[in-house]
Amino acid sequence: MKRNKLTLLITLVLAIIAVVLVLNNKNFTIRKELHNFALNDTANVSKIFLADKQNLKVTLIRKSPGLWVVNNKYSVRKDAIDLLLKTMVNIAVKEPVATAAHNNIVKLLAARSVKCEIYQNVYRINFLGIKLFKHEKLTKVYYVGDATMDNLGTFMLMENSTVPFVTYLPGFRGFVSTRYTTREDDWRSHNIFNCSAREIRSVKMEFFNKPTESFMVSVDNSRQFKLVSLINNQEIPNFEAIKIMDFFTAVSNAKFETLLNTIIDKKQIDSISSSRPMSIITITDKMGKVYVAKAFIKIIENEETPSEGAPIDTYRFYMSLNDGKDFVLTQYTPLDKVMKPLSFYIKTTK
Repeated sequence: MKRNKLTLLITLVLAIIAVVLVLNNKNFTIRKELHNFALNDTANVSKIFLADKQNLKVTLIRKSPGLWVVNNKYSVRKDAIDLLLKTMVNIAVKEPVATAAHNNIVKLLAARSVKCEIYQNVYRINFLGIKLFKHEKLTKVYYVGDATMDNLGTFMLMENSTVPFVTYLPGFRGFVSTRYTTREDDWRSHNIFNCSAREIRSVKMEFFNKPTESFMVSVDNSRQFKLVSLINNQEIPNFEAIKIMDFFTAVSNAKFETLLNTIIDKKQIDSISSSRPMSIITITDKMGKVYVAKAFIKIIENEETPSEGAPIDTYRFYMSLNDGKDFVLTQYTPLDKVMKPLSFYIKTTK
């Protein structure tokens, strides 16, 4: 009898322990199902869609291993997309939102958050190294909210869930919501010309203050360069080929500092754009596409209207790009190799 009572007691204790473990594990299982924000790998990410509650939307599409485009219009800044992909891999959960704050955070996410849809290239058959029937699939959807009170975490919520979590990046002190921006301008590449050095057929440089220094340089299929002075359309045979090659590279890598389309008043942009440019750069690529960038001086005064005696900014200038659709601020120093005059390329006789 004593042995039966002991067995019953042990069984009861084990049952209680089992119930406690099951209850704890149940809570853990729910959390595990709902906090799977991180990706295992970003190499197969094909598309990312971001949308906020103000109806701002961006679609980031991978065109090739090193090229992303935003809204099928502009190249994406490499540093921006790399940072987002790194975030998507490393994002971790710190804890579920406290019960007392749960309802408020859910309401906040419903009113102010960014929906993130991640699409990846997957295979219908992926077994023992055999991969067949690749297709694009929506693999993850979650909502990115505001930062926590201490600015060390970010509220996130998986789609079709009511359990929000505080997420963070291990080793990073801050929040990640700004990395999921829905503003198209935030994603745009700052390249002035969207073509590589190998894609360029010709570049025309016009200097209106020094017309004798204006020139055009072209390259044929055998990579032979031709330099022509625009003042008289005469070909110049004695030029520095290495400098011309560096010029093509500098043009393809040229970047602006800030996109001003929505930062300064349109009337101000129109006023500057209608003034006389200090130079015009015209690029024609091998497919016949033409890119034109007009450079304008920047006046240091409240009213950006050139006037006699007004000081000129010697560090920055304006540029009009894409047929006048974009107006940007550019620094002189990064474009120093682009803005060289004709005389720089001509060989000097000793």
